[in-house]
Amino acid sequence: MAASGENTPARERPRALLVDFGGVLTTNVFAAFREFCEREGLDPETVKRTFRERPEALALLRRLEVGELGEDEFARAFGPLIGVRDTDGLVDRLFAGLRPDEAMIAAVRSARSQGVRTGLISNSWGRGRYDRELLPQLFDAIVISGEVGLHKPQPEIYELAAERAGVPCSACVFVDDLRENCAGAEAVGMTAILHRGADTTVPALERLFGIALTSPR
Repeated sequence: MAASGENTPARERPRALLVDFGGVLTTNVFAAFREFCEREGLDPETVKRTFRERPEALALLRRLEVGELGEDEFARAFGPLIGVRDTDGLVDRLFAGLRPDEAMIAAVRSARSQGVRTGLISNSWGRGRYDRELLPQLFDAIVISGEVGLHKPQPEIYELAAERAGVPCSACVFVDDLRENCAGAEAVGMTAILHRGADTTVPALERLFGIALTSPR
């Protein structure tokens, strides 16, 4: 994934920072899934493996992401696929281990304060996953899959976010923790950073935008 901007002239620097929510502005989603599995007495990789190996599970997730299914409907269909009989509050239980990534939140806030346009592109698992007071503080543009009927890596969702941010796709940097979502952003002309932690993502953003996003220690 492209993240090499050390020598980029200021006139060619990107003008917008677009980020994913779960796994970028929060701790690792798959770690939360492993914690869920351990609490439920399942193999720790059950949820991840089910999405990778069972097309019907991914199809259910896509329907949830674009708002065709509610959380309860998804839970009733997904629970049996992973061997969970009690599906009450299943989505909340899946994400119970998720925590805010304060370093990434601070970096987005800093970028916006320095004139960078900021945006969120998130594949949603229902409306309850977001801090609705925080989002307007961080972002000029907010695109949540269940509210727009699109999901990553469909090209239209990236194009919509760029339009809402008021910049062309070619002027956007997109950060996501999934390779396929980064590839989708690159396909419409964005620069993509595959997120593996703030310790690598923030320095990459600083090089691309030519600004400091962390406070000196």
